[in-house]
Amino acid sequence: MIMNRDCCMAAAPSAHDARQSLNASAAAIGAEIYEKYGPRIGWTQLLQILGDRSCARYPCEIVFDAVPLQTGEFAHPVAKGDHPADGFTIYVHPFFMMQLEQVPLLVLYQLVLVNYGAFASSDDAETFGAAALGLAKDRYYNTLCRLADELEQPASPAGEQ
Repeated sequence: MIMNRDCCMAAAPSAHDARQSLNASAAAIGAEIYEKYGPRIGWTQLLQILGDRSCARYPCEIVFDAVPLQTGEFAHPVAKGDHPADGFTIYVHPFFMMQLEQVPLLVLYQLVLVNYGAFASSDDAETFGAAALGLAKDRYYNTLCRLADELEQPASPAGEQ
C-alpha cells in the first residue's frame, strides 16, 4: 500500500492564524489576571502582577523616567540585557508618578511586549489590557488615548488655572 505523504501532515499555520493565536493568548492571560488580581487593579496589584511569572513572563521593574521614551510616549519596556530572562525596565513618563491609579493601564499595555516580544501588536496590547482590567476594548483604548493626550498639553504658567 502506498500512502500519500501529505495525508497526515497538517498545513503550516498562516501569519493570520499566528496573529489570531497570539491575540487569543493575550486575551486569556489578561482574563486570568482579572480573575486573580481584579476587579480593581491598582498600584499594589500591578506590582504583584509583575512579580507573577504566569502574568509577566520575565522580571520587570517600573521606573518613572522620560529620557528613554519617545516624544508623546507614556511608557515603554526596555530589556536589561541580551536575554529576556535578564528582565525589563518598564519606563513610565514621570507625569504619571502622581497618578498611580492610571499606571496599571499604561503598564499592562506594555506588558504584552515583555511577554510576546516584537510579534505583539497594538491590537494585542489593547486586548490584553482590556481583559486584565475587565474593560471593553474600546473603553480601554479611549482611556489610553486620553492619558497620552495629557502628555501633549502644555503646562500652564505658575499662578494660572
